Amino acid sequence: MSVVLAVSLLGMCALALCGFLGRTGRTTDLAEWAVGQRNFGTLAMWFLQAGEVFTTFSFLGVAGVAYAGGNAATYAMVYLALAFLLLYFIQPRLWRLGERHGYLTQADYFTQRYGSPLYGKVVAVIGLVFLIPYLQLQITGLGMVVGLVTGSTASGRLSMVLASVLTAAFVLWSGIRGLKNSAYFKDVLTLGVMLVLAIAVPLHYTGGLGEVFRQVHEVQPQMLTVHSGERDRMWWTTSVLTSALAGGLMATPHHWPPLMAAGGPRAIRTNNVFMPLYQIALMVPITIGFTGMLVARPGGDGAGDPDGILLTLAQGALPGWATGLVVVAAAASAMVPAGAMCVGISTLVARNLLPARREAARMVVNHSVVVLAIGLALTLGILRPGLLADLQLLTVSGFIQIVPGLLAAIGRRRLLTAPGALAGLVTGEAVVTWLTLAEVETHHVNAGLVALAVNVLVAAAVTALFRRPAASPTMDSAPGAHEDGGLRKDSGPREDPGPKTRTSAAMTIEEGERP
Repeated sequence: MSVVLAVSLLGMCALALCGFLGRTGRTTDLAEWAVGQRNFGTLAMWFLQAGEVFTTFSFLGVAGVAYAGGNAATYAMVYLALAFLLLYFIQPRLWRLGERHGYLTQADYFTQRYGSPLYGKVVAVIGLVFLIPYLQLQITGLGMVVGLVTGSTASGRLSMVLASVLTAAFVLWSGIRGLKNSAYFKDVLTLGVMLVLAIAVPLHYTGGLGEVFRQVHEVQPQMLTVHSGERDRMWWTTSVLTSALAGGLMATPHHWPPLMAAGGPRAIRTNNVFMPLYQIALMVPITIGFTGMLVARPGGDGAGDPDGILLTLAQGALPGWATGLVVVAAAASAMVPAGAMCVGISTLVARNLLPARREAARMVVNHSVVVLAIGLALTLGILRPGLLADLQLLTVSGFIQIVPGLLAAIGRRRLLTAPGALAGLVTGEAVVTWLTLAEVETHHVNAGLVALAVNVLVAAAVTALFRRPAASPTMDSAPGAHEDGGLRKDSGPREDPGPKTRTSAAMTIEEGERP
C-alpha cells in the first residue's frame, strides 16, 4: 500500500471518528436526530454550512473550469457570495417559521404554508430525484481523487466503499450532531491544505503566485477574462444567477435540517455575514487551474484531464504524505456533504412521503432510507457511473423551479394558490428536463432560467384563473386562528411531539400566525 493511500484511508477513518463522537445521548425521535435541540450557535453553524458548501466540486470542478475556461471559473465565487447575501434576509424568516411549526424538511414548509400535503409530497419527490445524483457525484468524485493520485482504479473503488460505509455509519449513529463534528475536522483540514497548495504549487511550477498570472497573460491573455466560447459571458452571467437563486433561496432540501438546527436568527445572520470570506479559498483551485495551463496547455501535447489537474499538480509539487493530506481534504469535502444529503433524503421520506404514526417506526424508515440512498449511490458510482449524468446536469436547474412557490408563501400574505404554484412547478420541471435532455439550443442561457420564466407565468395564470372572487385571507387575520397565533387544534388523540416539534398531522396552514 502506498503512503498516499494509507494516509487517505486513515484520514477518512479520522473524519468518521469525529462524526461518531458527535452523539451526546440516545436519539429517540426523528427531530432530535435531524435538527438536534435547535440550539447550534454561530461557530457550529459556520462550520456546518461551510462543510456543505465546499464539496468535491471545489477541488475538482473549479480547478477544471479554470484550466479549460480560464476566468469563467470565478462564477463559483460570485454566486456563493450573492447566495449568502440572499440567505442573510431569508433564513431568519424560515427559521422562525420552522421553530414555530416544527419544520424538519423543505417539504414541511410547503405543506404548512399552502395547506397542501400533495404539494409537500411533490416537493419531496423532486428533492429525492435530484439529490440522489448529487450524492452519487460526491462518492464518484471521491473515488476519482484516490484513483488519480494512486494510479489504481481498485484503490479508487476501495475508497468509495470505505467512505460510503463510514459516512452512513456516523450519520446513522449521530445524525446532525455527527455532521457538525465532522465539519470541524473537514474545514480546518481543508483551509490548511488550501494554504499549502496556494504556496507550493505556483512556487514549484512557475516560481511564485505572481508569475502564474504574468505568464498566463503572456501566453493566453484571453483566459484572464470571460471570453467567447462555450463558457462565454452569457453562460457566466446566467450560471451565476441560477446558482445564486438556488443556493440563496433555499431551493436545495439538504440545507433545511442544518438551518432548523440553528439556535436563533442572530447565529444565522452572523454566519451569513462571514461565510463569503470562506469563498476566498476558491481562489486556490482557480490559481492552480491557471498554473495547469502553463504546465499542460489544454488541447496541446501532454494536456491533462481538467477534473484532475489540481491533484496532478499537487502530486508533482508535494511529498507523498502531504499529497495524502490533500486527498483526505478532498475526501472530507465529499463525505460531509454526502452525509448532509443523506439526512436530507431520509427525512423527506420518513417525514413527508412515508410517515409512520409511531416514532420508533419513523426512525426505522429514516435509517433504512439512509442505507438505501448511499448504497444506491455507491452501486451506481461503481457499476454505472454515467447512468445518472443527465440528472446531474439537471440538479441546480431542477431545484430552482421550487423558488417561486417558496417566495410566494414566505410573507404574511400568500401570493399564489396551491394549484397555481404546483402547476408552475410541474411545468417548470418538464421544460427544464426537455431543454436539457433534448439538448435544445438556448444560446448559452442556463436552461433553469428559461424554465423558471415559464414556471412563473403558469403559476400566475393558474392562480388568476382559479382564485376565488374574495381576496385570499392573509396569514395573520384568517378566521379560526388562535389568539396566540398558533395552529388550530385538531380533534382526536395525537402523539406528544415534544416542546419544539409537531407531528406531520399539525402541518396544516396557519392563517393566524404572527408576522
